[in-house]
Amino acid sequence: MKEKVEALKTEISKFIATKNDELEAFRLKFISRKSVIGDLFTDMKNVAKEDRKEMGLQLNELKTHAQDKFKELIESIEKRIHVESDTQIDLTLPPIPDTLGSLHPLSITKKRMLEIFERIGFNVSTGPEIEDDWHNFTALNFPENHPAREMQDTFFIEKNPDIALRTHTSSVQVRVMENQKPPIRTLSPGRVFRNEAISVRAHCIFHQVEGLYVDKNVSFADLKHTMLYFAREFFGKDTKIRLRPSYFPFTEPSAELDISCFICNQKGCKICKHTGWVEIGGCGMVDPNVLKNCNIDSDEFTGYAFGMGIERVTMLKYQINDIRLFTENDIRFLRQFKSVN
Repeated sequence: MKEKVEALKTEISKFIATKNDELEAFRLKFISRKSVIGDLFTDMKNVAKEDRKEMGLQLNELKTHAQDKFKELIESIEKRIHVESDTQIDLTLPPIPDTLGSLHPLSITKKRMLEIFERIGFNVSTGPEIEDDWHNFTALNFPENHPAREMQDTFFIEKNPDIALRTHTSSVQVRVMENQKPPIRTLSPGRVFRNEAISVRAHCIFHQVEGLYVDKNVSFADLKHTMLYFAREFFGKDTKIRLRPSYFPFTEPSAELDISCFICNQKGCKICKHTGWVEIGGCGMVDPNVLKNCNIDSDEFTGYAFGMGIERVTMLKYQINDIRLFTENDIRFLRQFKSVN
């Protein structure tokens, strides 16, 4: 048996495999259950008892040698295939043209909105997405029994003290007013969260751009002209606006901002629900209580604020009928948006 072991060891060492079928032949002969090495282990019962220990050690060494050789043959074949594949590349072929990725439609809209307001002196401010009660509710004049403070409307992280995912980017405006003296002219773009059922028209995660202007002698007329300027720059020079009385805790007076339907030219369509007008956001004069909460003298300074949902504006601009498309990452949808113009 010792002679067989030595002969097999020599055969294994000299074995050469250049393709997969030769590699498989090696495996069947030396590695598999019914290999020649397996047969030698079966024949151990015929070896004298005093020689079995030494013979067993030699067989184990032979088995290990076969396994190491098998790994070596695999690596050799894989390396050869890799080299051959590299040499088959035709360097004279023209390169595959690079294709630029598409911008997300929300990114396009946000960038365009910021550019429009930056032209008239607004800067950009950001803040945390996890907010405390003061910045998200109390400083903004929300009464204690306001529905927004309930679990069905807001995602709370902790209770007592209230820590929640911000429901609007107005919380950023509070932080700006606390740390900066008027004049203040700032935009607060960002992601916000509300506990709403996801549907074609609503989502629990969406984006806003909110604006704030605080200075001496700021009037509602300033707000109106700012909104008209934005509407014409973004939707077209013939766009009209309409301000409808409304209510927000942090502004007084407050208004809903509508634009003339640019799709049907106010003739009536399903987008404007045959009214000729489409709502794009809310606005109003900053409530004096909000200014006082931020240590700004409401007798000396006034201000206006406005807010628009980026998804809402984007859906109108590009006539998108399902808000869920913005978060589904469908490449067929995203490829349609390539420009910021």
